[in-house]
Amino acid sequence: MMRGLWSAASGMKAQQLNIDNISNNLANVNTTGYKKMRVEFKDLLYENIKQSNLSEGEGSPVNLQVGHGVMYSATSRNFENGSFESTNNPTDLALDGGGFFAVENPAEGILYTRDGSFKLSVDGDTRKLVTSEGYSVLTDGDEYIELGSDYTDFTIDETGRITAKTADGETEEIGTVAIYDFLNPDGLQAMGSNLYKADENVTGEAILQESDDIKTKVRQGYLEASNVQIVEEMIKLITAQRAYDINSKAIQTADEMMQTANNVKR
Repeated sequence: MMRGLWSAASGMKAQQLNIDNISNNLANVNTTGYKKMRVEFKDLLYENIKQSNLSEGEGSPVNLQVGHGVMYSATSRNFENGSFESTNNPTDLALDGGGFFAVENPAEGILYTRDGSFKLSVDGDTRKLVTSEGYSVLTDGDEYIELGSDYTDFTIDETGRITAKTADGETEEIGTVAIYDFLNPDGLQAMGSNLYKADENVTGEAILQESDDIKTKVRQGYLEASNVQIVEEMIKLITAQRAYDINSKAIQTADEMMQTANNVKR
């Protein structure tokens, strides 16, 4: 009977984390570039009450096993594209396809993001393209994207190539926005603020998309919305709640059975 109590308790604990994850997805339904997550579960150890012993056509061909519940094993992130929202802001960029922008954090080094809501930061007589936290956006040469005071406006094409016009009407090429991909993007560590940190041992080396083989298009004047589907998350929430309730009921039932057994009089 005690086995049933602990198995049901592990189910309640697992669904608790599941609901925490669903709540985080729903909380980030309006977060730019957010990618929904899901919790993965696996069953625990089994007690072999009776082992199969089929030999020469005789004996039992099946095992008699009882499990000890469930545990959460990992979280995975769905990197499919969200919808695009037009902002008509030249510093807003969206990635149509896979990959990540690269930004430089003075403390953590190079980080990666899908959030293209960039800003212009003034540094002397130049302007730099930065994140909301002030982290510099990098080019494919790991250089900052800087616009001199003599540039009137700038454009970024689908390949990420940046061109700017000078006051006298000439067009100059500044650089190309870096777009990186990974062999295992699920291994990226979320750092908050829509930023991810890579570990080469887990994600593999960052792979720079070359301009002559661009698989991902840059959309200037657009932002990528969260890919969280509210209806889908609400269904998962109801399912998790019902699973939590039924595990709670299993504990109550096991408790009542133990109480009945204890009250049996000889």
